[in-house]
Amino acid sequence: MENQTFDADIISIEGLKVTPQASMPAFVLLLLIYVFIMVSNVSLVVLISMERSLHQPMYLLYCNMGVNDVFGATAVIPRLLSDVFTPITERSIHYIDCVVQAFATHFHAGTSHTVLMIMAFDRYAAICNPLLYTAIMTNRMVVKLSAGAWAAAFISIVILLSLTVRLTRCRRVIINPFCDNASLFKLSCENLLVNHIYGLGSAVVILGSSLGTITLSYLRIAIMCCSSKSKGLSSKALQTCATHLTVYVIMMVASFTPMIIHRRPEWAVSGKIASVMFFVVPPALNPIIYGLNCKELRQKIVSVFHRIKVQNGKKP
Repeated sequence: MENQTFDADIISIEGLKVTPQASMPAFVLLLLIYVFIMVSNVSLVVLISMERSLHQPMYLLYCNMGVNDVFGATAVIPRLLSDVFTPITERSIHYIDCVVQAFATHFHAGTSHTVLMIMAFDRYAAICNPLLYTAIMTNRMVVKLSAGAWAAAFISIVILLSLTVRLTRCRRVIINPFCDNASLFKLSCENLLVNHIYGLGSAVVILGSSLGTITLSYLRIAIMCCSSKSKGLSSKALQTCATHLTVYVIMMVASFTPMIIHRRPEWAVSGKIASVMFFVVPPALNPIIYGLNCKELRQKIVSVFHRIKVQNGKKP
């Protein structure tokens, strides 16, 4: 009886299908991407934390994105790396670990959308109401909004997974490359209507809220730029919006992919790599787009490297 209980808690996870010949290149590529994500995002967060001149609302929001990107990539990529050289028939994960990974992946996704909503509001306040910006977006306000963004994602995901873990399991195979809520409740043979309703409902609320907020914010910014006589202001505003919208479009495409794949089984194999992109592409692009594309951050990065070079030059 004990062995049966133990076996029931071990889930087979198919993961990515990689041929033996492609195992090493896939491992090296994924490892390099993960190292880049970690180094670039952590460096950006450390730089903003250490430089007092960067303790401003916009840069504090960059820290939010950096921390969340590190969290999301770490929730998925290390597990994929460990499975690359493991035969598909031998890949397994404990049910509790699977639930933890599902929580981490959904929490990362939810927080990505809520933080981007705050960033859109920040840009709207800075460009459309520059005289009131410092009064509206104080550091304390940013901390409160950030805490609210993380808390909202946390509560919604706790409810989402609570509805799933209550289900009894009659299957033990997950086809997805990583654990998520849909993969978990598909292990059950019970009525899943409540899970589908809440899962789709929460996704619609989060995606709809972020899409609506960002669309309205940047529509107002575009109208202001078109009516403004200052070409310099309009150019800077449009550049900021373009980078933000680029990341958002990539993230939205990556968000919808797993939802579509789960409901179209015939696409499951070809869509596995696409479902991983949400935890690879935005975390890798964000520090470049939000960090190196910002003049103030570029100057700080150059000054830090110059300072290190000078200090090394003074050493005997």
